[in-house]
Amino acid sequence: MENSTEVTEFILLGLTDDPNLQIPLLLAFLFIYLITLLGNGGMIVIIHSDSHLHTPMYFFLSNLSFVDLGYSSAVAPKTVAALRSGGKAISYNGCAPQFFFFVGFATVECYLLASMAYDHHAAVCRPLHYTTTMTADVCVLLATGSYVSGFLNASIHAAGTFRLSFCGSKEINHFFCDIPPLLALSCSDTRISKLVVFFVVGFSVFFTLLVILISYFFICITIQSMRSAEGRKKVFSTCASHLTAVSIFYGTIIFMYLQPNSSQSVDTDKIACVLHSGDFHAESLDLQP
Repeated sequence: MENSTEVTEFILLGLTDDPNLQIPLLLAFLFIYLITLLGNGGMIVIIHSDSHLHTPMYFFLSNLSFVDLGYSSAVAPKTVAALRSGGKAISYNGCAPQFFFFVGFATVECYLLASMAYDHHAAVCRPLHYTTTMTADVCVLLATGSYVSGFLNASIHAAGTFRLSFCGSKEINHFFCDIPPLLALSCSDTRISKLVVFFVVGFSVFFTLLVILISYFFICITIQSMRSAEGRKKVFSTCASHLTAVSIFYGTIIFMYLQPNSSQSVDTDKIACVLHSGDFHAESLDLQP
Protein backbone atom coordinates (compact mmCIF):
# COMPACT_ATOMS: atom_id res chain seq x y z
CA MET A 1 0.00 0.00 0.00
CA GLU A 2 2.96 2.33 0.57
CA ASN A 3 3.89 2.23 -3.13
CA SER A 4 0.53 3.70 -4.16
CA THR A 5 0.63 6.91 -2.11
CA GLU A 6 1.76 9.00 -5.09
CA VAL A 7 -1.91 9.39 -6.03
CA THR A 8 -4.37 10.54 -3.36
CA GLU A 9 -7.42 10.69 -5.61
CA PHE A 10 -8.69 9.50 -8.99
CA ILE A 11 -10.90 11.12 -11.63
CA LEU A 12 -13.79 8.99 -12.85
CA LEU A 13 -14.40 9.89 -16.50
CA GLY A 14 -17.88 8.36 -16.40
CA LEU A 15 -19.90 7.07 -19.34
CA THR A 16 -19.56 10.10 -21.62
CA ASP A 17 -18.14 13.63 -21.83
CA ASP A 18 -21.22 14.96 -23.66
CA PRO A 19 -22.87 17.53 -21.32
CA ASN A 20 -26.21 17.04 -23.08
CA LEU A 21 -26.33 13.46 -21.83
CA GLN A 22 -25.65 14.20 -18.16
CA ILE A 23 -29.30 14.74 -17.19
CA PRO A 24 -30.64 11.69 -19.09
CA LEU A 25 -27.89 9.53 -17.59
CA LEU A 26 -28.61 10.92 -14.11
CA LEU A 27 -32.30 10.05 -14.47
CA ALA A 28 -31.51 6.60 -15.89
CA PHE A 29 -29.07 5.72 -13.10
CA LEU A 30 -31.40 7.09 -10.44
CA PHE A 31 -34.34 5.12 -11.87
CA ILE A 32 -32.31 1.88 -12.06
CA TYR A 33 -31.03 2.30 -8.51
CA LEU A 34 -34.47 3.08 -7.09
CA ILE A 35 -35.93 0.02 -8.85
CA THR A 36 -33.09 -2.06 -7.42
CA LEU A 37 -33.69 -0.72 -3.90
CA LEU A 38 -37.46 -1.12 -4.01
CA GLY A 39 -37.46 -4.47 -5.81
CA ASN A 40 -34.77 -6.22 -3.80
CA GLY A 41 -35.62 -4.50 -0.51
CA GLY A 42 -39.28 -5.43 -0.93
CA MET A 43 -38.27 -8.99 -1.77
CA ILE A 44 -36.30 -9.32 1.47
CA VAL A 45 -39.15 -7.90 3.56
CA ILE A 46 -41.81 -10.14 1.94
CA ILE A 47 -39.74 -13.31 2.29
CA HIS A 48 -38.86 -12.71 5.93
CA SER A 49 -42.37 -11.64 6.92
CA ASP A 50 -44.27 -14.52 5.26
CA SER A 51 -43.76 -17.88 6.99
CA HIS A 52 -44.91 -19.70 3.83
CA LEU A 53 -41.75 -18.44 2.11
CA HIS A 54 -39.32 -19.75 4.72
CA THR A 55 -37.98 -22.39 2.33
CA PRO A 56 -34.48 -22.98 0.95
CA MET A 57 -35.41 -21.50 -2.44
CA TYR A 58 -36.56 -18.20 -0.95
CA PHE A 59 -33.76 -18.19 1.61
CA PHE A 60 -31.26 -18.07 -1.26
CA LEU A 61 -33.42 -15.57 -3.14
CA SER A 62 -33.42 -13.20 -0.16
CA ASN A 63 -29.63 -13.48 0.01
CA LEU A 64 -29.39 -12.74 -3.71
CA SER A 65 -31.54 -9.66 -3.19
CA PHE A 66 -29.27 -8.50 -0.36
CA VAL A 67 -26.19 -9.04 -2.55
CA ASP A 68 -27.78 -7.06 -5.39
CA LEU A 69 -28.36 -4.20 -2.96
CA GLY A 70 -24.75 -4.49 -1.83
CA TYR A 71 -22.94 -4.12 -5.13
CA SER A 72 -25.48 -1.66 -6.54
CA SER A 73 -25.02 0.54 -3.47
CA ALA A 74 -21.25 0.32 -3.84
CA VAL A 75 -21.46 2.01 -7.26
CA ALA A 76 -24.74 3.84 -7.89
CA PRO A 77 -24.76 6.57 -5.17
CA LYS A 78 -21.33 7.91 -6.17
CA THR A 79 -22.26 7.77 -9.86
CA VAL A 80 -25.55 9.63 -9.29
CA ALA A 81 -23.78 12.25 -7.15
CA ALA A 82 -21.11 12.76 -9.82
CA LEU A 83 -23.73 13.18 -12.56
CA ARG A 84 -25.69 15.63 -10.41
CA SER A 85 -22.80 17.86 -9.31
CA GLY A 86 -20.28 17.24 -12.08
CA GLY A 87 -17.64 16.30 -9.49
CA LYS A 88 -15.78 13.31 -10.87
CA ALA A 89 -13.08 13.00 -8.21
CA ILE A 90 -12.96 10.02 -5.87
CA SER A 91 -10.36 9.74 -3.14
CA TYR A 92 -7.93 6.84 -3.00
CA ASN A 93 -9.52 5.82 0.32
CA GLY A 94 -12.96 6.00 -1.33
CA CYS A 95 -11.91 4.03 -4.40
CA ALA A 96 -10.54 1.04 -2.47
CA PRO A 97 -13.73 0.16 -0.52
CA GLN A 98 -15.91 0.72 -3.61
CA PHE A 99 -13.67 -1.71 -5.48
CA PHE A 100 -13.67 -4.22 -2.61
CA PHE A 101 -17.42 -4.33 -2.01
CA PHE A 102 -18.37 -4.43 -5.70
CA VAL A 103 -16.02 -7.34 -6.43
CA GLY A 104 -16.96 -9.08 -3.18
CA PHE A 105 -20.72 -8.94 -3.61
CA ALA A 106 -20.50 -9.83 -7.31
CA THR A 107 -18.47 -12.95 -6.48
CA VAL A 108 -20.85 -13.90 -3.68
CA GLU A 109 -23.63 -13.87 -6.26
CA CYS A 110 -21.77 -16.46 -8.37
CA TYR A 111 -21.77 -18.90 -5.48
CA LEU A 112 -25.34 -18.14 -4.44
CA LEU A 113 -26.58 -18.80 -7.98
CA ALA A 114 -24.74 -22.13 -7.90
CA SER A 115 -26.29 -22.93 -4.50
CA MET A 116 -29.73 -22.16 -5.89
CA ALA A 117 -29.09 -24.48 -8.85
CA TYR A 118 -28.15 -27.25 -6.40
CA ASP A 119 -31.37 -26.53 -4.48
CA HIS A 120 -33.40 -26.85 -7.70
CA HIS A 121 -31.60 -30.12 -8.46
CA ALA A 122 -32.44 -31.52 -5.02
CA ALA A 123 -36.09 -30.45 -5.33
CA VAL A 124 -36.61 -31.87 -8.84
CA CYS A 125 -34.36 -34.94 -8.92
CA ARG A 126 -34.70 -36.14 -5.32
CA PRO A 127 -38.04 -34.76 -4.08
CA LEU A 128 -38.53 -37.50 -1.45
CA HIS A 129 -35.18 -36.67 0.14
CA TYR A 130 -35.44 -32.89 -0.31
CA THR A 131 -36.23 -32.02 3.32
CA THR A 132 -33.30 -34.08 4.57
CA THR A 133 -30.93 -32.83 1.86
CA MET A 134 -31.66 -29.09 2.05
CA THR A 135 -31.84 -28.65 5.80
CA ALA A 136 -31.54 -25.27 7.50
CA ASP A 137 -27.95 -26.04 8.46
CA VAL A 138 -27.04 -26.94 4.88
CA CYS A 139 -28.59 -23.72 3.57
CA VAL A 140 -26.74 -21.60 6.12
CA LEU A 141 -23.51 -23.43 5.33
CA LEU A 142 -23.89 -22.82 1.58
CA ALA A 143 -24.73 -19.14 2.12
CA THR A 144 -21.86 -18.64 4.56
CA GLY A 145 -19.46 -20.34 2.16
CA SER A 146 -20.65 -18.02 -0.61
CA TYR A 147 -19.92 -14.89 1.44
CA VAL A 148 -16.54 -16.18 2.63
CA SER A 149 -15.50 -17.14 -0.91
CA GLY A 150 -16.73 -13.85 -2.34
CA PHE A 151 -14.92 -11.57 0.06
CA LEU A 152 -11.78 -13.72 0.07
CA ASN A 153 -11.76 -13.24 -3.69
CA ALA A 154 -12.26 -9.47 -3.25
CA SER A 155 -9.42 -9.34 -0.72
CA ILE A 156 -7.04 -11.03 -3.18
CA HIS A 157 -7.92 -8.57 -5.95
CA ALA A 158 -7.83 -5.53 -3.66
CA ALA A 159 -4.43 -6.49 -2.28
CA GLY A 160 -3.08 -7.18 -5.77
CA THR A 161 -4.43 -3.97 -7.26
CA PHE A 162 -3.82 -1.40 -4.53
CA ARG A 163 -0.24 -2.52 -3.89
CA LEU A 164 0.57 -1.13 -7.36
CA SER A 165 1.96 2.34 -7.99
CA PHE A 166 -0.34 4.97 -9.48
CA CYS A 167 2.10 7.74 -10.27
CA GLY A 168 0.96 9.00 -13.64
CA SER A 169 -2.51 9.84 -14.90
CA LYS A 170 -5.30 9.92 -12.32
CA GLU A 171 -8.13 9.48 -14.85
CA ILE A 172 -10.05 6.20 -14.60
CA ASN A 173 -11.85 5.54 -17.87
CA HIS A 174 -14.95 4.22 -16.12
CA PHE A 175 -17.76 5.38 -13.84
CA PHE A 176 -16.48 3.45 -10.80
CA CYS A 177 -13.29 1.82 -9.51
CA ASP A 178 -13.07 -1.53 -11.25
CA ILE A 179 -10.20 -3.93 -11.88
CA PRO A 180 -9.42 -3.46 -15.62
CA PRO A 181 -9.32 0.38 -15.68
CA LEU A 182 -7.24 0.52 -12.48
CA LEU A 183 -4.71 -1.94 -13.88
CA ALA A 184 -4.57 0.10 -17.08
CA LEU A 185 -3.83 3.21 -15.01
CA SER A 186 -0.96 1.75 -12.99
CA CYS A 187 2.65 2.54 -13.81
CA SER A 188 3.80 -0.75 -12.23
CA ASP A 189 4.28 -4.07 -13.98
CA THR A 190 0.73 -5.45 -14.01
CA ARG A 191 1.36 -8.80 -15.70
CA ILE A 192 1.11 -10.80 -12.47
CA SER A 193 -1.99 -8.87 -11.37
CA LYS A 194 -3.69 -9.56 -14.70
CA LEU A 195 -2.89 -13.26 -14.41
CA VAL A 196 -4.30 -13.30 -10.88
CA VAL A 197 -7.49 -11.63 -12.12
CA PHE A 198 -7.85 -14.09 -14.97
CA PHE A 199 -7.27 -17.23 -12.91
CA VAL A 200 -9.11 -16.21 -9.71
CA VAL A 201 -12.12 -14.77 -11.53
CA GLY A 202 -11.97 -17.66 -13.99
CA PHE A 203 -12.02 -20.23 -11.18
CA SER A 204 -15.01 -18.61 -9.44
CA VAL A 205 -16.94 -18.22 -12.70
CA PHE A 206 -16.24 -21.60 -14.24
CA PHE A 207 -16.47 -23.62 -11.01
CA THR A 208 -19.88 -22.19 -10.12
CA LEU A 209 -21.02 -22.36 -13.75
CA LEU A 210 -19.99 -26.03 -13.85
CA VAL A 211 -22.11 -26.72 -10.74
CA ILE A 212 -25.06 -24.99 -12.42
CA LEU A 213 -24.65 -26.86 -15.71
CA ILE A 214 -24.31 -30.26 -14.01
CA SER A 215 -27.37 -29.53 -11.84
CA TYR A 216 -29.47 -28.58 -14.86
CA PHE A 217 -28.21 -31.54 -16.87
CA PHE A 218 -29.75 -33.90 -14.32
CA ILE A 219 -32.83 -31.68 -13.99
CA CYS A 220 -33.41 -31.94 -17.76
CA ILE A 221 -33.11 -35.73 -17.60
CA THR A 222 -35.66 -35.81 -14.77
CA ILE A 223 -38.06 -33.49 -16.64
CA GLN A 224 -37.96 -35.78 -19.68
CA SER A 225 -39.05 -38.72 -17.52
CA MET A 226 -42.03 -36.88 -16.01
CA ARG A 227 -45.42 -38.09 -17.19
CA SER A 228 -47.38 -35.07 -15.99
CA ALA A 229 -47.40 -32.16 -18.45
CA GLU A 230 -48.40 -29.80 -15.64
CA GLY A 231 -45.47 -30.98 -13.52
CA ARG A 232 -43.02 -30.45 -16.40
CA LYS A 233 -44.45 -26.98 -17.02
CA LYS A 234 -44.11 -26.00 -13.34
CA VAL A 235 -40.50 -27.20 -13.11
CA PHE A 236 -39.58 -25.57 -16.40
CA SER A 237 -41.11 -22.25 -15.30
CA THR A 238 -39.15 -22.19 -12.05
CA CYS A 239 -35.88 -23.23 -13.68
CA ALA A 240 -36.28 -20.91 -16.68
CA SER A 241 -36.37 -17.79 -14.49
CA HIS A 242 -33.23 -18.90 -12.66
CA LEU A 243 -31.46 -19.72 -15.95
CA THR A 244 -32.37 -16.28 -17.29
CA ALA A 245 -30.70 -14.64 -14.30
CA VAL A 246 -27.69 -16.95 -14.66
CA SER A 247 -27.31 -16.15 -18.37
CA ILE A 248 -27.42 -12.38 -17.83
CA PHE A 249 -25.12 -12.45 -14.81
CA TYR A 250 -22.46 -14.79 -16.16
CA GLY A 251 -22.60 -13.24 -19.61
CA THR A 252 -21.72 -9.80 -18.24
CA ILE A 253 -19.05 -11.18 -15.87
CA ILE A 254 -17.28 -13.09 -18.65
CA PHE A 255 -17.61 -10.10 -20.99
CA MET A 256 -16.19 -7.70 -18.39
CA TYR A 257 -13.27 -9.69 -16.96
CA LEU A 258 -12.34 -12.75 -19.02
CA GLN A 259 -11.85 -11.38 -22.52
CA PRO A 260 -8.35 -10.97 -24.00
CA ASN A 261 -7.21 -7.35 -23.60
CA SER A 262 -6.94 -6.83 -27.32
CA SER A 263 -10.63 -7.53 -27.85
CA GLN A 264 -12.01 -5.39 -25.05
CA SER A 265 -13.98 -2.28 -25.86
CA VAL A 266 -14.06 0.27 -23.04
CA ASP A 267 -17.45 1.69 -24.04
CA THR A 268 -19.16 -1.70 -24.33
CA ASP A 269 -17.55 -2.76 -21.05
CA LYS A 270 -19.14 0.26 -19.37
CA ILE A 271 -22.56 -0.69 -20.75
CA ALA A 272 -22.12 -4.24 -19.43
CA CYS A 273 -21.27 -2.80 -16.01
CA VAL A 274 -24.46 -0.69 -16.03
CA LEU A 275 -26.51 -3.85 -16.62
CA HIS A 276 -24.53 -5.73 -14.00
CA SER A 277 -24.68 -3.07 -11.26
CA GLY A 278 -28.43 -2.57 -11.82
CA ASP A 279 -29.25 -6.26 -11.58
CA PHE A 280 -32.70 -7.45 -10.44
CA HIS A 281 -33.40 -11.15 -10.55
CA ALA A 282 -35.91 -12.87 -12.77
CA GLU A 283 -36.56 -15.41 -10.01
CA SER A 284 -38.52 -12.71 -8.19
CA LEU A 285 -41.24 -13.06 -10.79
CA ASP A 286 -41.99 -16.51 -9.37
CA LEU A 287 -42.57 -15.23 -5.85
CA GLN A 288 -45.71 -16.84 -4.52
CA PRO A 289 -46.77 -18.49 -1.27
